[in-house]
Amino acid sequence: MSFFDKIFGGKEESSEKNQLWKYIESEEDLQKAIENSFNHKIAIFKHSTSCFISKTVLKNFEKEIESTDRKTELYFLDLLAHRAISNKIASDLEIRHESPQLLVIEKGKVINSASHQHISADQIV
Repeated sequence: MSFFDKIFGGKEESSEKNQLWKYIESEEDLQKAIENSFNHKIAIFKHSTSCFISKTVLKNFEKEIESTDRKTELYFLDLLAHRAISNKIASDLEIRHESPQLLVIEKGKVINSASHQHISADQIV
């Protein structure tokens, strides 16, 4: 592992699925997530796997969220692999697409959103 990989994370980390997340990989997964928002608050993290800024924000968010007593269900969307789903989120939830982006959803509506350095665990707890 190179020096930069140790600091910023290597490629092998992107292939591992973090247990913190439920992954949105189809429109059905998105539908289930939105349905779950009627029972409890959910959050969707939209991540560009090729973007250094997005990787850094994701790592910081994961560290921050793991030290909280969260009750929010967390969903992860890989924007590069599932761009059509990201477009559907923007259209259906009437929210402008950004990356990285955290959307907090309750009862099928976005109640909070943030992008880039504004993403924080405080938004969901």
